[in-house]
Amino acid sequence: MRQLSIPGAWVHEPRLIPDSRGSFHEWFRAADLGAAAGHGLELAQANFSVSRRGTLRGVHFADVPPGQAKYVKCVRGAVLDVIVDVRTGSPGFGRWEAVRLDDTDHRAVYLAEGLGHAFMALTDDAAVLYLCSAGYAPGREHGVDPLDPALGIDWPADIAPLLSPKDAAAPSLAAAEEQGLLPSYAACEAYYARLRAGSAELSAAGG
Repeated sequence: MRQLSIPGAWVHEPRLIPDSRGSFHEWFRAADLGAAAGHGLELAQANFSVSRRGTLRGVHFADVPPGQAKYVKCVRGAVLDVIVDVRTGSPGFGRWEAVRLDDTDHRAVYLAEGLGHAFMALTDDAAVLYLCSAGYAPGREHGVDPLDPALGIDWPADIAPLLSPKDAAAPSLAAAEEQGLLPSYAACEAYYARLRAGSAELSAAGG
């Protein structure tokens, strides 16, 4: 897995094996993620969304702990997937990175607990899978306006964004910080350390 510019985010670029029948690839490998993040992904929930072109979902994140790590893949069509560092106190606070996920290159992205996530559907009927480390808990879920000028996410200029009422009403990053909605970098780092320590203990016990 290749680390992105935002700490806690990686992209998986699988090797595609084509033949006369079609193709095959491994879209998730626990060993690769464990080597990259220092711990595995405890799968608690798997989500599936279908979006018309222009649909913009996010920026979503959850309270840490426990947060919600995500492993995201587009299985039909294409989306522009965006990871945002919304962790207060982070050296990269407010920074974002975009990765195109589609049914041609079959990339997937992993983002750690505390990072914000959003995507825009670039095609009609774009289908996205999410593996999540924790289940949906409305009281712990929050959002930031994906069109916040201060964030300056470079969404495609030729596609009109379609937002849910909830996402359209989400606060700016600055307002979310003022309201105490954002996870802290220190809390996230402490949580990641506990995950790594737990993974090391399991490895030692298994050995």
